[in-house]
Amino acid sequence: MSERTILHVDMDAFYASVEQREQPELRGQPVIVGGPRDARGVVSAASYEARRFGVHSAMPLRVAARLCPRGHFVPVRMRLYQEVSRAVFAIFERYSPLVEPLSVDEAFLDLTGAERLFGGGAEAGEALRRDIHAELDLTASVGVAPNKFLAKLASDLDKPDGLTVVPREDIEGFLAPLPVERMWGVGPKAAERLHKLGIRTFGDLRAYSIRGLRDLFGTHADKLHDLAAGRDTRSVSGIGAPKSVGHETTFSEDVDEEETLHATLVALTDAVAARVRAHGLKARTVTLKVRDSRFKTITRRRTLTAPTCVTGTLLRAILDLWETEVSRQAAIRLLGVSTSGFSAQGMLFGEEGEAEGSRVDAAVDDVRNRYGKSALRRGSTLE
Repeated sequence: MSERTILHVDMDAFYASVEQREQPELRGQPVIVGGPRDARGVVSAASYEARRFGVHSAMPLRVAARLCPRGHFVPVRMRLYQEVSRAVFAIFERYSPLVEPLSVDEAFLDLTGAERLFGGGAEAGEALRRDIHAELDLTASVGVAPNKFLAKLASDLDKPDGLTVVPREDIEGFLAPLPVERMWGVGPKAAERLHKLGIRTFGDLRAYSIRGLRDLFGTHADKLHDLAAGRDTRSVSGIGAPKSVGHETTFSEDVDEEETLHATLVALTDAVAARVRAHGLKARTVTLKVRDSRFKTITRRRTLTAPTCVTGTLLRAILDLWETEVSRQAAIRLLGVSTSGFSAQGMLFGEEGEAEGSRVDAAVDDVRNRYGKSALRRGSTLE
């Protein structure tokens, strides 16, 4: 079997870049996508000009307005972004039949065996970037590598509008000086623990005793050690129905107020249900993830009597898990909601007892597609 050639393509500040393309007067300006500056919502995307002020996605809009008072705040236009995304993926599919979407604006492409058509991974990556710019007036950053982990890591090293190739002959040398914070699975807390051991780079981590890492990270230590050496055996799975759809949020400060936690679960479930419907699917299983201030993480799941995409039905299951399966002994750091066990939707209004909820969801989805995700919100999420 030949060595693999994997591309990770990441559109640069996608929503904000589309807005700058559609409104040329916004080019070069700090653009913040999410809604009015005084709204209660959060930032969906920020242009690179806005990021220089510290603005980032999931930040409250009011905080973004304080950090970037001269920013241009625009509503989310999801229908437009989805239309542009389809055009982006159509370009991807010219280069490989194996395209694995990660979101509307990024994907893995497996070019293994097709190098002779494009002259190699680097040449394919450069040609793909040129096509995107010429046809869509947008930019993308591309990583080229022998596996998915390295390709995704590489695409983030030269943004925006960059191309980074990981050399097959010196993967360890390429990785050695990179900070451990760039590694998948290493967040601020894990990085702090590694730093206390004197581990600051990929090279440090690769050289550290695997036994010592297991004492600190348990079974996750082996994965970290493999990634530090650039090892990743995952294949590009190609376009298909997702195996799960979920959202999670990490609070900037640990939360103990029941009203805030309840509102967050409502907002997360609402977002997940909308994505399930957008995929044309119904879910049979819901999963609740909770991490407290002691970094204790629990997951609880429930199999429903019938698959559904109705927000109210999924929400009742999540709230019941929260009330009956979660025994809180500390403030909450993270909440997550996900769905799985999918089947095709079929008739949206065919299930007895769910017709009203389906009609409400369809109306909500239509309004949000027209006017942005912040156009309608559930009452319990407004505070």
